[in-house]
Amino acid sequence: MIPMSDLTWAFLRIGLLSFGGPAAQIVVMHDTLVKDRQWLTEAEFLRALSFCMMLPGPEAMQLCTYAGWRLRGTLGGVVAGLLFVLPGAVVVGALTSIYIAFGALPDVQAAFLGIKAAVLVIVALALRRLAAKTLKSAAAYLLAFWAFAALFVFQVPFPVILCVAAGVGAIWCAPSDVSAPASPAIPWQGTVVRIATWGAVWLLPLGAVALAFPQTVLPEIAVFFSWLAVITFGGAYAVLAYMAQVAVEGQGWLSAAQMVDGLGLAETTPGPLILVTLFVGIMAGAQTWGMGLAAGLVTLWATFAPCFIWIFAGAPYIERLAHAPRLQGALAGVSAAVVGVIANLSLWFALNVVFAGGERLQWGLVRVWVPDLAAFVPLALVLAGFAAVLMIWRGWGLARALPACAAAGWALAAIVG
Repeated sequence: MIPMSDLTWAFLRIGLLSFGGPAAQIVVMHDTLVKDRQWLTEAEFLRALSFCMMLPGPEAMQLCTYAGWRLRGTLGGVVAGLLFVLPGAVVVGALTSIYIAFGALPDVQAAFLGIKAAVLVIVALALRRLAAKTLKSAAAYLLAFWAFAALFVFQVPFPVILCVAAGVGAIWCAPSDVSAPASPAIPWQGTVVRIATWGAVWLLPLGAVALAFPQTVLPEIAVFFSWLAVITFGGAYAVLAYMAQVAVEGQGWLSAAQMVDGLGLAETTPGPLILVTLFVGIMAGAQTWGMGLAAGLVTLWATFAPCFIWIFAGAPYIERLAHAPRLQGALAGVSAAVVGVIANLSLWFALNVVFAGGERLQWGLVRVWVPDLAAFVPLALVLAGFAAVLMIWRGWGLARALPACAAAGWALAAIVG
């Protein structure tokens, strides 16, 4: 059995180095859990990733929770999930407080640009590695390409992509035979108990807050972000537009410009991108320091506590899927589509780093993001080249490359003026 101290250190390291959204976070987890420590096999990792992509909420955090559960049971899952979220939450909370007090600081933005440029390289390497391990057939390549085009060009809803990929995979990607014996049946009573237990962990504290502070913004925050946690299929990118519309136009918690700044903070700090909800929650309660802190804590709880329900209730069934040919084929189809999804996220992120502005142009069903050439950021390409030299040619890891790129971004911005 893996010592809890080793597990804690490994997942703390993952949490501290998980910059760049789900694509980069997945490769950090893969390198740590599969490549370096060999705690999970390649097949186990990919099955878990496919399963987590089909759940609501941040898939990277749920994958981390599943890995911890697989290694050390419920305690391991809780430790892994919390350590993935807490470092980024602390950083986002601190930066949000600075933002409220001083606004966007040029020196901080310059350092963030260096980190963003490094993330471009991280994501490209992650995508190449994941594609090489996942796309093993013509059907898998077609599913990956279709998922990319459906998202980037046609704006197909993410749940539709998952359903189609699972259906196609069940037909075309199912193995002809499964030699390993099926794992033992899992009593349904235990699943019900886990759902009830973790459902209470999620909802009872939020209900207590709503009853204790009925005249504040806290009940609205608890309801909104709990609802958001249930409908966020496809990760943060899939729900950002809806969250921004409600928080900016519906509730008036912050302005559109502040929403963009919050997304920038979340993109350039460790942890899942959905931590942008923490920025929104703090801004919603920012009338006083204490209310802002309380709003941030309620937002974190409402956003991430449900993840433990989905994993602890569903994780015991993941390995059984490996011995059901049609279900295994469905997961293989989803795994292939995940490559296209990450390719879409990677391109979206790259365009937003290299070009500071752009717009969506629509021709019938086609809706493509077109960058604003006047908003080209040449410094981002220079920093991305610097990051590529460090990580590809020199072989630097994230722990060395990210601080170096942040320092380079600050230094070059000071030189350029």
